[in-house]
Amino acid sequence: MCRYNIPELAKKYKVYALDLLGFGWSDKAVIEYDAIVWRDQVSDFMKEIVREPAILVGNSLGGFAALFTAAELERQVLGLVLLNSAGQFGSPSAQNTNTEEQSILNKFIINPVKEVLQRIILSFVFWQSKQPARVESVLKSVYINTSNVDDYLVESITKPAGDPNAGEVYYRLMARFMTNQTKYTLDSLLSKLSCPLLLLWGDLDPWVGPGKAARIKEFYPNTSIVNLKAGHCPHDEVPELVNGALIDWLSSLQLNPAPLHTL
Repeated sequence: MCRYNIPELAKKYKVYALDLLGFGWSDKAVIEYDAIVWRDQVSDFMKEIVREPAILVGNSLGGFAALFTAAELERQVLGLVLLNSAGQFGSPSAQNTNTEEQSILNKFIINPVKEVLQRIILSFVFWQSKQPARVESVLKSVYINTSNVDDYLVESITKPAGDPNAGEVYYRLMARFMTNQTKYTLDSLLSKLSCPLLLLWGDLDPWVGPGKAARIKEFYPNTSIVNLKAGHCPHDEVPELVNGALIDWLSSLQLNPAPLHTL
């Protein structure tokens, strides 16, 4: 998803692009997916491959992984850029749930039956969601200007979905990780952040509206916001605006050219 960004940014910066484990061309590892998996993946990549301080850039779930990494690697991350990032702010009421131990009924009867039903439903949803026509339809629903929703973009999603383990990874993501995002919240991660933050936000995103960007800036004042008339993937929909805003912000930091690490 960096097809229009890397060539432009690479004129001045060293740019790395990394697919998160389970996504894109990364291995479809059959593991228990947790935000720590992606944080550790990005951290290890920076330590073993990049080997110098860098700017992290991420969209959607990649943005959340970038934030998690930046919150933990204070010295290695010089700045952070989020584009319509995933993640939720904490809810006080959520802290009082799930405090009782599972009953024998839940553990041996209710939960196994629930898992079987989830597998049946999510297997069908996965089969349907990886069809090219369905992928194109979803993309067009989150792109305001759909001119860049082309065959290349659709294939970049459907081809990795053909991996033998892709269905199992989808199930583990949807049934376990996506339904339990209260463990690592935006406020808990932002409270650990110490680097400058740039939000490049598609204000017309039907999934993640501009209210989240405003709330992030309110919680973390060292934040700059660029509001864009775009949907969920502004870097692909309006790349010229994203590239310009990103380069301007990087110049304002007055740093020596540092590697960019995109997720």
